[in-house]
Amino acid sequence: VQLVESGGGLVQPGGSLRLSCVASGFAFSTYPMKWYRQAPGKGRELVASIDSTGRNTYYVDSVKGRFTISRGNFENTVYLQMNKLQPEDTAVYYCNAFVYGNLWGQGTQVTVSS
Repeated sequence: VQLVESGGGLVQPGGSLRLSCVASGFAFSTYPMKWYRQAPGKGRELVASIDSTGRNTYYVDSVKGRFTISRGNFENTVYLQMNKLQPEDTAVYYCNAFVYGNLWGQGTQVTVSS
């Protein structure tokens, strides 16, 4: 049972990144998925979530209109498209699912800086 994130990096303010999280070892298509982030010195924050069908999503206010969560159930993958990135978006981004308890990926670093 595993989640593996990728797609992070260094980007200038106003830029875009697309994060991916590949799931394995569980029935991905039946589970809601979430993206969290943790900035230096801060707690982990829920950024976005998506239900198992992909039809219902949630976003924290600070990313509404800039981030889009989606999923490909055939690919066992959840995505986070991040546009108009700002320095305050700098954090380690984690994929999450509640599978036999909280399941986390290793995280991917996103740094927004000029």
